[in-house]
Amino acid sequence: MRERRGDSRTRRHGDKPRLRVAASAGLSLPIITLLTDFGCADYFVAAVKGVILTANPAANIVDITHDIPPQDIEAAAFTLLAAYSLFPAGAIHLVVVDPGVGSARRPIVIKSGDQFFVGPDNGVLGYVCEAQERLGVTPESFHLNKAQYFRRPVSATFHGRDVFAPVAAALSNGVQPADLGTPISDIVRLAPLGPTTSRDGGLVARIIHIDRFGNCVTNITENDLTAKMIAAGARLRVKGKSVKSFRSYFAEEPSGKNKLFGIWGSAGFLEIAATNESAAKILNARRGDSVIVGLE
Repeated sequence: MRERRGDSRTRRHGDKPRLRVAASAGLSLPIITLLTDFGCADYFVAAVKGVILTANPAANIVDITHDIPPQDIEAAAFTLLAAYSLFPAGAIHLVVVDPGVGSARRPIVIKSGDQFFVGPDNGVLGYVCEAQERLGVTPESFHLNKAQYFRRPVSATFHGRDVFAPVAAALSNGVQPADLGTPISDIVRLAPLGPTTSRDGGLVARIIHIDRFGNCVTNITENDLTAKMIAAGARLRVKGKSVKSFRSYFAEEPSGKNKLFGIWGSAGFLEIAATNESAAKILNARRGDSVIVGLE
């Protein structure tokens, strides 16, 4: 084969070989997101990144957050749900909120649509699977049991570093989920995202997240509470208080004296908020509290 000008079969002294990286799903620089409860005061996040970059120096690591409250699986599940769809095809999401580390809980990888999800089988990936199923996508789940892809030795207390990080790196290098483990169909799920209907036809919803501003994110979507229902006088009952006002943006002029109002949040769910105050504190609300939707 004739060499092009500038090509050489002999590397000059001191030249470094070019890295050949097989990116997942066609990404030239594979994206691996990290979502953990590790915080930033310890070495944990750096250790996970070090393992990934050793296996694939070209990986593009994106921190979603490391400030999930310790062991808070539901908070992590919601945060992942709110963020994952914003990433491009081929993105690999590594989620480590793992109070059962070292126990019989399974490590898993899920391929859903054009993205990958790696983490413990404790429900933390459940909201994403439910959302994908509502879009008509069937997630493919695998039990990570091919130890040759793990770091050795595997610590019983740090699977984020020794199991999940090397698996995410393997995916970024082109390894397929089916090569990493065996198919499963019974992953752990959290309570379903959607509201239920009461005997009198009302909507029974719940608070699924409280953000740092004190906004109470419910599991109500615009399919559940339509503009027509709001115009007809829909109101929310939560913690003994009634929320009758709905706004388009936070600084909108209030229509009444009630500090609390409903607003469609950026994650696609109805939030209960208060102007420049914490709605959660006003309501003394916690995640899981019921939100009843009815008409006046």
